Amino acid sequence: MSASTAVVILNYNGRALLEKFLPSVVAFSSPARVIVADNASTDDSLPWLEKNYPQVERIAMDQNRGFCGGYNTALKMVKADRYVLLNSDVEVTPGWLVPLEEVLDQYPDVAAVQPKVLAERQRDHFEYAGAAGGLLDTLGYPFCRGRIFYHTEKDEGQYDDERAIFWSSGACMMIRSAWFHRLGGLDEDFFAHMEEIDLCWRLQRAGQKVYYTHRSQVFHVGGATLQASNPRKTYYNFRNGLSLIYSNLPAGELVFKFPIRLALDWVASFKFMLAGTVRDGLAVLRAHAHFFRNFKREVNRRRRSAELGYTRPATQYSGWVVWDFFILGKRKAADVVD
Repeated sequence: MSASTAVVILNYNGRALLEKFLPSVVAFSSPARVIVADNASTDDSLPWLEKNYPQVERIAMDQNRGFCGGYNTALKMVKADRYVLLNSDVEVTPGWLVPLEEVLDQYPDVAAVQPKVLAERQRDHFEYAGAAGGLLDTLGYPFCRGRIFYHTEKDEGQYDDERAIFWSSGACMMIRSAWFHRLGGLDEDFFAHMEEIDLCWRLQRAGQKVYYTHRSQVFHVGGATLQASNPRKTYYNFRNGLSLIYSNLPAGELVFKFPIRLALDWVASFKFMLAGTVRDGLAVLRAHAHFFRNFKREVNRRRRSAELGYTRPATQYSGWVVWDFFILGKRKAADVVD
């Protein structure tokens, strides 16, 4: 395993998570460097690290820059051929880095790769954030092999393969550092949620591929800790979803798909309210208001990325996952895509 791999964990007031999950990372990641990038925590994360894991490198930032800004700032200070962006609530397994590195070594045109992501609390099921590789439908709605919307599948070996996907989970992504920096890293306007999908879309627009391999496996807490109603998450998902497709869709598709996406978002808002989660419904409307209030910024982002071209990635699903799931009742990704 190459020593030019750096496993970078972004931390913010996560002493408890580090205490629980860092031991597996330290035990199973050698000889890669393990680095904790601290987003100006106010708890005792850094003193605890220094005392208990002096071998773990530490980057202390002067303010909380969010997920995107935190990683962008930290990775400018890390010299390595490959980065692993790893959430602090992920348990890794013996040998987990080797298959990821082997994929990048074997395929020069693959810029990023993710492992199989299982739920830490229900270990025979896929986890919401990434599962067996991320996909995207024609309207920009993300889903995964092993997870569509709120439905996650039991892992029965149905996705034990190695293949191109649309997006790699930000919970655990290995990416070539050269490509991370060439594309300017994560889009900090996203702050959090869907930023990895945007990065993976830009990678594919630049002619690179994103891969999944089942030979590496991790366990992620992730969505298991979220409340059924999470207006903050709803806001970012719907706000960033609009930014995602506006920045990356070809103009000929954007002109008719964007209005459809807006209408479906309004349906989602109404559905939230009918279900009694009014704050989630209002979060969708606030997300749309933010998008149009800052429309000039969205136009500038699209212009900046125009040099990448707007060719449709081969891994993008040409159908509507909303129709498949809510109307046709398809709950498994294998029933939606090949």
